[in-house]
Amino acid sequence: MPTLRQFEYLVAVADLQNFGRAATACHVSQPTLSQQLRALEERLGVILIERHTSGAQLTPIGREITDRARRLIVEVKDISALARRSGTRVVGTLRLGITPTLGPYLLPGIVAALHREQPELRLYIKEGIPSEQALALSRGALDMLLGPLPIAGADIEVMPLFREPLSIVAAPTHPLAQRAGLTLDDLKAAHVLSLESRHHLHRQVAAICAELGMVLLQDYEGTSLDCIHQMAASGLGLTILPELYIKSDVGGLAGVEVLQPQGWGFSRHIAAAWRAGAAYGDAYRVIAERIQTAAHDLVGDPERITA
Repeated sequence: MPTLRQFEYLVAVADLQNFGRAATACHVSQPTLSQQLRALEERLGVILIERHTSGAQLTPIGREITDRARRLIVEVKDISALARRSGTRVVGTLRLGITPTLGPYLLPGIVAALHREQPELRLYIKEGIPSEQALALSRGALDMLLGPLPIAGADIEVMPLFREPLSIVAAPTHPLAQRAGLTLDDLKAAHVLSLESRHHLHRQVAAICAELGMVLLQDYEGTSLDCIHQMAASGLGLTILPELYIKSDVGGLAGVEVLQPQGWGFSRHIAAAWRAGAAYGDAYRVIAERIQTAAHDLVGDPERITA
């Protein structure tokens, strides 16, 4: 019978499309990985992988078997986690995915509190793009995800947590910063800085710009909130920053000030997610509720929302 380890090798090759990188990821030598995959093909009686000098590609049946192998590996991990489970506490390392526009500004106090409350819990925190992390969650590469809605993926349970206000800011010398009685109409044609297009916040800022008639500066996209903050402070344009960033010690409003046009009320909704039916699902919900309480302390009423 095929072994679970052989299926793990197959999934690694499918993800990395290279035997050498797959072997490194699986912590085995390349000859060992290749030999085990040949043995898997012989046992199944099919060719799973097309081998080329430039890399490796799955055959049609290889793709089908790999998809099922992924689900099998996730199920086995959940069974192992269930065996180690103790009440609603997580014992060991929890792999938490979080968007970089949220993690550094929300997590520091939460991590310390969770460590005090659950000393046997260890957090491996991985920043990334929400859509990519939702896929990693579905595949079992992450245990839990924290990010802006919508969060979409196969067999994912989503728990909405809080609403985070978004503020539009400008350098004090910007003409709009010096205008009294600012309205949304005054923002028309204003130049706005944002993050790279792969970020969820970029898409939201683009939607706000489209709604209000502002101009998104696509030639000056930032790689972080600090980047667009500093560019706005230099007078290059306006930018839109989340409340937790503004209130954090590592963020703030240095060199910029919040504009308050009448009628501005934009925000983003933050949620937690984990695999439906996960062994530690109850524990993940407890952790999510702890995060929700901390967010309430930072931004006010978290305003429970629906997915």
